[in-house]
Amino acid sequence: MGTYRRHGKSTIADKLFLISEVTLLCLSSLIASYLHNKLNSPAISLDYRLINAGLFAAAVMLCALSVGLYDQKLRESHGGIIKRVLITLLFSALLLEGIVFNLVSFLHISPLYLAVASVIALFSLTAFRAFFHYNDITRISRRRVLVLGAGERASIIERRMRRSVDKLFFEIVGFAHIEGDESAGIPDEKLVTFDYKNNLYQYVIDNGIDQLVIACDERRNMLPVEHLFKCKSRGVEVIEILDFIERETGQIAVNLIYPSWIIYGNGLDLNHRFKTNLDYKLNLLLALILLTVTWPVMLLTALLIYLEDGRKTGASVFYRQVRIGYDGKPFYILKFRSMKPDAEKNGARWASADDDRVTRIGKFIRKYRIDELPQLLNVLKGEMGFVGPRPERPEFVNELVKDIPYYSQRHNVKPGLTGWAQLKYPYGATAEDAQEKLKFDLYYIKHRSLLLDLTILIRTVEIVLFGKGR
Repeated sequence: MGTYRRHGKSTIADKLFLISEVTLLCLSSLIASYLHNKLNSPAISLDYRLINAGLFAAAVMLCALSVGLYDQKLRESHGGIIKRVLITLLFSALLLEGIVFNLVSFLHISPLYLAVASVIALFSLTAFRAFFHYNDITRISRRRVLVLGAGERASIIERRMRRSVDKLFFEIVGFAHIEGDESAGIPDEKLVTFDYKNNLYQYVIDNGIDQLVIACDERRNMLPVEHLFKCKSRGVEVIEILDFIERETGQIAVNLIYPSWIIYGNGLDLNHRFKTNLDYKLNLLLALILLTVTWPVMLLTALLIYLEDGRKTGASVFYRQVRIGYDGKPFYILKFRSMKPDAEKNGARWASADDDRVTRIGKFIRKYRIDELPQLLNVLKGEMGFVGPRPERPEFVNELVKDIPYYSQRHNVKPGLTGWAQLKYPYGATAEDAQEKLKFDLYYIKHRSLLLDLTILIRTVEIVLFGKGR
């Protein structure tokens, strides 16, 4: 369901959920093909019906991923879930009828079969998701967590994970005050008091603790190493707060990072020549495919921009702007112009969600990211990739590097058309937003892989479809 690394117990709920949905989708397909056999002849063999069931389940789950239905932190009403399920089934029908069954025509049953299977899947999936939500099945694998610390570092857990959706897979038993911690506003009812130096192991056993999170402000000679070793040897996971936040939120807490964590930690080994060459070839292929598909949209967009104000002002339909790219080198990004020609007569400023400098056509193409399509040319030139941190303007970068620790690290990979931060964080228009997005960019840089890139590309459909993020 998610993209983060999960504790062993948490994967039980993931697997239960996915197995249940696969079963429901396969049953929907098999029932539809059974009804087709009853009403038509010649009958479809069982082998073909089973293959179709697998194809149907795979197509629906792929499309469900693309519209965010497997986002563990998705906040939607029941109406919103039904809408997403409907879009999922429509996309999967187009995928199967338009591509898959054209490539393997002998597996095609009939459009009616697909329609019936989709209707059955609509009711079964929405009913199952409602049941799953109301009965909170995730509790069967929710691990019990004790936080060792009740100061400033530990309070980040309390501040960042307030919603129930943030704690789907764990339950905070309490925060244990450690010598050297300063009070940071953790509620008294969440504090636990015991002699941690002498009784930590016994407390862990008595309270069924599955995971210890080290979050004390002063780490030197404050923790009972013998007890921690004994807990770990008995199967209790001991984890640093940085790794805990990274695992549970998909971001890296920049304000908690210390140099040794970066130097000795896993990940961040990016500069492999083979990988760089492979990345460019894949990006080149995807850019050519996307240009072939989207050129009519690009042509229409250019015409509409010209008719709105380009004809009167003589301004170009395109907009070139200096951005900071790989290794801190500047390059010119190309976009469709979404703002008025005199938008920056008073100097550079952050773009905002309701910017009064944006034109009518600009509002639409920005919402659905059509303005980004000319950046495919930047991809062809090797200045950008499909996935990576969004490139920022040098005027802002110069300030952000001074104010935000490790900001320059986002330039260790090529900038992208879309990225992990765009999936996980809403529209950002301030330095504070830039710091929040950096936390997701660093997570992407650390865990960068082909699988993560594909996941981000698939889920970008959700951003375009629902006009989310930037």
